[in-house]
Amino acid sequence: MAHLLILDALNLIRRLHAPVVSEQSTTHAQLIATQQRLQRTVMTILDEVQPTHVVAVFDADAPGWRHRLYPQYKQGRSAMPEALAIGMTALQDTLWQCGVDSLLTDEDEADDLIATLSLQLTQRQQPVTLISTDKGFCQLLPRGVAIRDYFNRRWLDHQFVQQHFGVEPRQLVDFWALTGINGSHIPGVNGIGPKGAQTLLQRYGSLDQILSQSVAEDKLLHKVQQHAAAARLAQTLVRLREDIPLGFNLRAIRYAPRPLS
Repeated sequence: MAHLLILDALNLIRRLHAPVVSEQSTTHAQLIATQQRLQRTVMTILDEVQPTHVVAVFDADAPGWRHRLYPQYKQGRSAMPEALAIGMTALQDTLWQCGVDSLLTDEDEADDLIATLSLQLTQRQQPVTLISTDKGFCQLLPRGVAIRDYFNRRWLDHQFVQQHFGVEPRQLVDFWALTGINGSHIPGVNGIGPKGAQTLLQRYGSLDQILSQSVAEDKLLHKVQQHAAAARLAQTLVRLREDIPLGFNLRAIRYAPRPLS
């Protein structure tokens, strides 16, 4: 049986790089230190997970379909640190030395690539382990993806979702459609926060059901129905695509350890 390990590459690399900034004074030294940490971390993960297949997924440089649909998407996010921007090829080489190939396309987000690749395996009842701290991937839990937050030594599982969001994993997309996601500059429904979203989803089950109700005295329900277009936009932006052309088969990412230099 195949066991696919997916590394959310920039999520991993940014967190390994962050403490290096205060330790090293030049971008070159920061890059070298980040490469060293990346190699140690990836080898540790590989040893813990014991995958048969592995790939590191990167974001594309060009704006993707979410930006075209909603130009304010991720507006205001800080730029990639200079050491990472100039050293991306070197970091991908470090991954390759660990036996990990990199996957990226011209304009697709890593999140959609990860969702698409994961589904190809879980549909065949093959295990997938994703290394990421991004809670947005928790919408993949009903698909059978296991999500590991390496830095906090925890699984982002059903219990995690219940504790942090108060809804079922299958309801997360609709939860974020109602609340929006500040970090990605995705709008939700103005005036609907986490508590309101929990109440509505516990009562009605889904955004579709909320929008299909007859307007009554329920102020929360009325508010969502008044801003149905905003909720639908957020729902589209939040939901991960699962139909990105990948252009390779599983054999191409079989894990084969390479002698470390």
